[in-house]
Amino acid sequence: MELIIILLSLVVAAAVCLLSGRRVVVEAASIFAALVAFLLSIFIALKVAATGTYTPYQIFSVDALGAIFMLIISLVGLAATVYSVQYLRAETSKQIVGFKRVKQYFILLNLFLAVMFMAVASNNPIFTWISIEATTLSTAFLISFYNKPTSMEAAWKYLIINSIGLLLGFFGTLLFFSALMGMGDTGITSWNTLLTNATRLNPIIAKTAFVFVLIGYGTKVGLAPMHTWLPDAHSKAPVPISALLSGVLLNVAFLAVLRFKTITDASIGSGYSQQLLIAFGVISIFVPALIIFTQRSYKRLLAYSSIENMGIAALGFGLGGVGIFASILHIIYHSILKSALFLTAGNIFLKYSSTKIAKIRGAISSLPFTSVLFLLGFFAITGAPPFGIFLTKTLILSSGIMTHPVITIFAIVPMVLLFVGFFRHASAMIFGEKPADIKTGEGSVWLIIPPLALICVALLLSFYMPSFLNTLITAAISSY
Repeated sequence: MELIIILLSLVVAAAVCLLSGRRVVVEAASIFAALVAFLLSIFIALKVAATGTYTPYQIFSVDALGAIFMLIISLVGLAATVYSVQYLRAETSKQIVGFKRVKQYFILLNLFLAVMFMAVASNNPIFTWISIEATTLSTAFLISFYNKPTSMEAAWKYLIINSIGLLLGFFGTLLFFSALMGMGDTGITSWNTLLTNATRLNPIIAKTAFVFVLIGYGTKVGLAPMHTWLPDAHSKAPVPISALLSGVLLNVAFLAVLRFKTITDASIGSGYSQQLLIAFGVISIFVPALIIFTQRSYKRLLAYSSIENMGIAALGFGLGGVGIFASILHIIYHSILKSALFLTAGNIFLKYSSTKIAKIRGAISSLPFTSVLFLLGFFAITGAPPFGIFLTKTLILSSGIMTHPVITIFAIVPMVLLFVGFFRHASAMIFGEKPADIKTGEGSVWLIIPPLALICVALLLSFYMPSFLNTLITAAISSY
């Protein structure tokens, strides 16, 4: 029932946004729906931690990892929704967008959140694919929100590349369904049904199917070399949407890959899927390191950081053992911190009216609080202590050095380059002399509270893990 309430609240909020002619009603409905989703996601997570998989209806089922991802969706979704209100008001005051565009934004935002919840909670692989495809459709219009030629180009690139990728993922899904041939009517085919019958899969079909799934859904995850849409899309979308794309959507697609991984492992053993995840993980760490020094946009900078971090998560799952534990933690930390970084980047954009790194100088003088948050987010996301990503990277690398020393050393070098390149750009933006035409002073406090809250949550989780969350992580490790 709780899951249905989450979905209904978001759909009703979208309907209210469509029908209402008052801006305050549109904003209040969206915030209320996001708050309901956040509170009920906590309730579902507590239930899963206490009793195991939560299956309210035949078509919906939430396991431990699904509950963790629901918490991420709801937390970042709430922060992004609250931030969106004041962000769009600031853009309206600059006559960048009008009320009609604001209504469209909140309609699509609520639908975007709803289909991500559906993708995570779906008990059927086909329904999961439909939900993830629906995220492509809703976010394509958000990426092209400003109707600029570059935004339209990024949206079309996003739509075409991801649609082709998901088509490959759908073909891989159908190959996995071949395990059920000759069984007659099995009703709604659930993830558990496929897992139970995984031994019926022909090994060659299982390997081929997982390749298609990994490439297909991996396109949506942003794994290299299927990542080419990501920097453009994340840099052209409104900042709160960029936070959701990098901090949440990539995880939703990655969950689908992991669920098919468990089926593949049950069919032919874990070695095959682990080797592929290690390969794509290392490539995804290496590619951004080659590009980061030449970046001119700080939003693209953050987007390439997302490719690296999803590569680290894939590497951890590929290594197995403690690497899986570290990867789950890494996904949690990255989602929260990357979203906070994008929101602070939004404050910088509102002040300087540019996403070009070269035009941002002296931010510490013009936006002191935002600049401190941006620097904290930078050090946290690149793995500086005391933030948790320092621990997760250390655990993944220490796990790899024991079993794959050459590959691990090969991964360490681009990580160092990424830190240096990121720091070079970040320090140039934050320090130096601010332009004379830029006034000193932060914007609304509601542009500060969401990223501050996210960074505080990340810092808290770096030192203290609630017992229910620890239970969920432990259960997820045993399943994936």
